[in-house]
Amino acid sequence: MRKFILLQVFSAISAIGLASSARAGSESAPPQRVIDPLDAPSFEMAAETSYLLGTFGNPNSYEIGAQFITARWRIAATKSDSWLRGYHQFYFSAVAEPIFRGPENHYFGISTGFRYNFVQPHARLIPYVSGGVGLGWIDSTDTFGGQGQDFTFNVLAAGGVSYKLSEHWKASGGILYQHLSNGGQTDPNPSLNLFGPQVGVTYSF
Repeated sequence: MRKFILLQVFSAISAIGLASSARAGSESAPPQRVIDPLDAPSFEMAAETSYLLGTFGNPNSYEIGAQFITARWRIAATKSDSWLRGYHQFYFSAVAEPIFRGPENHYFGISTGFRYNFVQPHARLIPYVSGGVGLGWIDSTDTFGGQGQDFTFNVLAAGGVSYKLSEHWKASGGILYQHLSNGGQTDPNPSLNLFGPQVGVTYSF
């Protein structure tokens, strides 16, 4: 009888000890949060550069170096099992463009628009498309084919791929199209249509 009572007491103490150990282990090692690839940073900054060549619609063979400092805000996500899976961003860019070849010398402006990032699970390569509009100022001249006035509107469209280097850094490469025009405020209105490669780096906060 005494042995039976001692065995019950020992069993109870052992059960209490195991429960305490399990509780302590769960408190000391909380489960790690699984990060959804669509849980993109809410804000990021990018520095991008492009080398643009004038194509159709203007008699001058423009060559322009476009520099962009861009802020992007994540605004929505598309949760899908298809290739459309990804997230939307709103962006604002400051633009500075030295003109290497053409009647003018420089262009400064701003642009605002939207970008869509196509994100697949566990992928480091993220294709994107973007588009926006803005305005700016160019040092216009009276040269044939030059811009008719300093004030100019711009239209931007781009597509490419970004590569996730780390939790905060991404590198990107793609193609940029830029249209410059004063919207018919002068006659003639020799607009610009420019294409070229674009590369950049992005830091996510």
